[in-house]
Amino acid sequence: MRLRVAAVVVLALCFTLLSAGFADSEQGASAGACTVQQADFHGWKAEQISNQWTTLIIVPQLGGRLMQVEFGGHPYLFVNPQYYGQYLPPSEGAAKGKWFNYGGDKDWPLPEGSEDEQHWASARSDVLDDGEYSLKVLSQGAQCAVQLEGPADPRTGLQYSRVISLGSNSPRITFHAVMKNITGHPVDWSIQSVSQYDTADPRDKSQYNHQFWAFTPVNPNSSYLERYHVRSGPTDHPSFSVRDGNMFALHWKYLEAEVWLDSPTGWVAVVDGLRQYAMVERFKYQKTEEYPGKASVIFYLNGARLHLDQNGMPALRPLNALDTPYYMEAELNSPMAHLPAGGTYAFDTEWFPTRVGENFKTVNDAGLVSNPLTVTQTAGGLKLGGSFGVFYAGHLVAHLYDREGMPVTDVTLMNVSPLDLVTLDKTIEVPPDVAWLSVHLVDADGSDRGALGEVHVNPQDTIQLNEQR
Repeated sequence: MRLRVAAVVVLALCFTLLSAGFADSEQGASAGACTVQQADFHGWKAEQISNQWTTLIIVPQLGGRLMQVEFGGHPYLFVNPQYYGQYLPPSEGAAKGKWFNYGGDKDWPLPEGSEDEQHWASARSDVLDDGEYSLKVLSQGAQCAVQLEGPADPRTGLQYSRVISLGSNSPRITFHAVMKNITGHPVDWSIQSVSQYDTADPRDKSQYNHQFWAFTPVNPNSSYLERYHVRSGPTDHPSFSVRDGNMFALHWKYLEAEVWLDSPTGWVAVVDGLRQYAMVERFKYQKTEEYPGKASVIFYLNGARLHLDQNGMPALRPLNALDTPYYMEAELNSPMAHLPAGGTYAFDTEWFPTRVGENFKTVNDAGLVSNPLTVTQTAGGLKLGGSFGVFYAGHLVAHLYDREGMPVTDVTLMNVSPLDLVTLDKTIEVPPDVAWLSVHLVDADGSDRGALGEVHVNPQDTIQLNEQR
């Protein structure tokens, strides 16, 4: 009898949970799962991948583009309203010498140019950029993954495919991009991830966001004179600077330019300071490999361009946000790959949407650092401070060590979510022999995702973080 009652209770519970799941799926995705479903996106037939944090919108017809990423309701990518619901085949653009910029995120080949077959003429429509891709759902539930297959391009000798994945337990997005040599002879190309971020002011789309930034560490042994190279646009562009001798900072302004960096750390951070959202894109930097033009990272700023008019006088391209919309490209480059006939090369990247405070300091494995970890000695113990955007839901733990570097104890600090800016303001009691501590992010599954900061304890004063991990 007890078994029957238990069975009834279990069935009722399952029904309740299933009903709740259906209710949540109507809003995007049920908690604890991710889903893949068809959707309409501005008149395009799209595929939507969702979990409780993140929604991805993919339009296979438009060159296999990831058209939008929403995190906590915040959209990151630029989508060109001029082309809503339209598809213009590459043959139409090529005949007119046009390029159709739909927006979103896509893969491109490098190097660019039109001088020979070893360069890609990016200024014209072609099948790599906006040919029709096919989409296949590989999995959903605990892990959602779709595979996009593009058409073969006889001009470059390449065919693209990529797998886009989103798990159920975090907002982390992964990309596995593959280029294949479809010819009967060797070819040499790099594959590039190109993401167009919306830099318009959300309060007034006719204006741009004056608090939009991008960051990546500079190379201390850079091949470029200023540790970055302005390939097009003014060499003294007001958007570009190097902070603290090691961090390239781009403060977006409406003046066209392209800047190249041989950044060696494998990440870029795109920061919307107005709405306090950030996207961290990560990749693996390969020190011994050759990169196109030596650049592992490229930023492109769409905007007004200085040129000579018909009278030979300097003039700016019309400041029209309709014809020259507000967006910035963050471009991650693979090394040059030598592909034998039929050979393939894979480029893996990952994105972490998160939150950001008024400042930006750096990125580590666990998250984004807005204000570094600090410690102050008080009568009640050690007061910990700092602000962070985390990559995973879970909790923060302080690991305490003695002067010999041996563990003393661990202290659980607070629960955290990627959707919220983490402001650490907590006093903890510690044994007298504690010399330093490290604050780690432990996710909901109990996995240690790394340190957000580390600091030595000084009983006389507040100590700023000396080293970021």
